[in-house]
Amino acid sequence: MRKTNPYTPGAGFMPAYLAGREKLLENAEKYLLSLQQRYPQRSVVYYGLRGVGKTVLLNRIEEIAEKYDIIYDHIEVKEKSGFIGQLTKTSLKFLRQISIKEKAKDFGSKVMMAIKSLSLTYDPQEGSFSAGMGEFGTLIKPEDVLADNLTDVFLSLGYAAEKSGDTICLFVDEIQYLKRMELEALVNAIHRVNQKRLPIMMFAAGLPKIFKELGEAKSYSERLFWFEEVGALSEEAASLAIREPAREQGVAYSERAVRRIVDVTKGYPHFIQEYCKIIWDNCNERNMIDDKQVLDSEKDFYASLDNGFFRVRYELCTAKEIAFMTAMVNCGALPCNISDVAKIMKCKVSAISPVRAQLIRKGMIYATRHGEIDFTVPQFDNFLRRIQRQEAIS
Repeated sequence: MRKTNPYTPGAGFMPAYLAGREKLLENAEKYLLSLQQRYPQRSVVYYGLRGVGKTVLLNRIEEIAEKYDIIYDHIEVKEKSGFIGQLTKTSLKFLRQISIKEKAKDFGSKVMMAIKSLSLTYDPQEGSFSAGMGEFGTLIKPEDVLADNLTDVFLSLGYAAEKSGDTICLFVDEIQYLKRMELEALVNAIHRVNQKRLPIMMFAAGLPKIFKELGEAKSYSERLFWFEEVGALSEEAASLAIREPAREQGVAYSERAVRRIVDVTKGYPHFIQEYCKIIWDNCNERNMIDDKQVLDSEKDFYASLDNGFFRVRYELCTAKEIAFMTAMVNCGALPCNISDVAKIMKCKVSAISPVRAQLIRKGMIYATRHGEIDFTVPQFDNFLRRIQRQEAIS
């Protein structure tokens, strides 16, 4: 009898068993409960490579927020969409949930005025922000107008939530796509509500570059946020992620099979889900999966990644960007130095710096430290090597 496949690879898909994130979830629950009891909390930024489960983590924390009747909303920042437009809709949602309570009705008009002012600073068609006029006709820079207006929205919502007894939590995924002006304004607003001890906080997730970008946006960011790295699973946690979904259906893995899966996937959650799904489909009616079945499915696993997870990102890159990434692979070890990339490409660093910047903006690579770069996608270097081998054969 065929068994239902319990493995769920996908963008943000909740696994049947969430392994290795217990401490992060425990901390998140503690922060939310403390904020609900009116003790200000640092907002949290989860950072890590693609496929480590940052979105899954946010989704699970949202479930915790719902359990405690905390008002929340989820925004996924789009690379080419306006965050302020998304945040305006979220603020209106928060207002509707707060204003139905009699105690906070008086604050509704103040919140609405702040939201309208925020909307007026942003042109969704142009994706730009307008300047404002200060006293004596002095021109106020767009970034200052945006920061002030967004802060007004957060403060108004915070006072309304305080009056109604509510707590507000904003979840922001792919935060690395925020424009610098948007990021600075968001940090400024969160900082101000913390100073006023208002019941608002944020959980955000993004690629490793966000750690540096937040520091550059505001010098006090390291005191405003908890930065939590989300990485590959430990061997023990990876083993649980492999075994537990199968156990519910009476299927077990041999020790050697588990070790092989962990070795191939390097403990990355998305890869574990992808590999185990393929293994399950290839030997569905078995009650014991051994290392032979795992090995037999390895080719299908790499083909699935190459045609989907890796290929989608590869196709977004220009010929120059692909040449740059191929040179990174040919450096021999990652992270690599941009000067070594330039040598392989037989050009000056200044000539390829714009390509580097574009790849960072696209979320393909990130700066591990000054002058060094690595891929944001685990094992992307192996994918590029496979492409090189195929091209050499053809």
